[in-house]
Amino acid sequence: MPINRRELCQGAAMLALATVLGAVALPLFPALADDVSEAELMKPQALPDMVLGSDKAPVTIVEYASMTCPHCAHFDETTFPELKKRYIDTGKVRYMLREFPLDPLAAAAFMLARCASEKDTTKYYAMVDTLFRQQQQWAVAKPLPPLLAIGKQAGLTEDKFNACLANQKLLDDIQKVREQAIDKFKVQSTPTFFINGTMHVGALTIEEMAKVIDPYLKAG
Repeated sequence: MPINRRELCQGAAMLALATVLGAVALPLFPALADDVSEAELMKPQALPDMVLGSDKAPVTIVEYASMTCPHCAHFDETTFPELKKRYIDTGKVRYMLREFPLDPLAAAAFMLARCASEKDTTKYYAMVDTLFRQQQQWAVAKPLPPLLAIGKQAGLTEDKFNACLANQKLLDDIQKVREQAIDKFKVQSTPTFFINGTMHVGALTIEEMAKVIDPYLKAG
């Protein structure tokens, strides 16, 4: 069932998770890898990909995440900084995060990240990082006040904040990205990574990611 505007504004949005999106339990450990056509994976989405790293990088990583997912927040805090330093900033990995909200509140957070960035990749990931690191403050029964505070820090006025959450097209496009992930790539939980087209499920450590990435670099 598509997320709608009314559910975004409900203070108890987290309680709607099961009935609205039928979220599944998140695995604690990586599942067995599965392959997807990389060409299919990289086709244009309903929303433009926010890309970090060189277009010529030998390794492409696509992460499907939910802003309310604690495992995604853990990955962002513990693994992503080293992944960026070791692989993305050195031109070895091209990385992109795609929206896979598990509940209306996660969709709202993604909408704010898109609105605050205005297609600026650096601002987008700065907002995503802030949302993940402050997840315990806003992923609560009354999320709108802390989300508004974060939005203001990112440059959104209250009027722009409200207009962003009222943007039905943006919400629909986020939903389309999620539906494509389910229908075409069999994504069922977050975080899910595709590393050169191979699926890896769970909050991978930098050591686990290196075991997958490094062979591609040596082969090149």
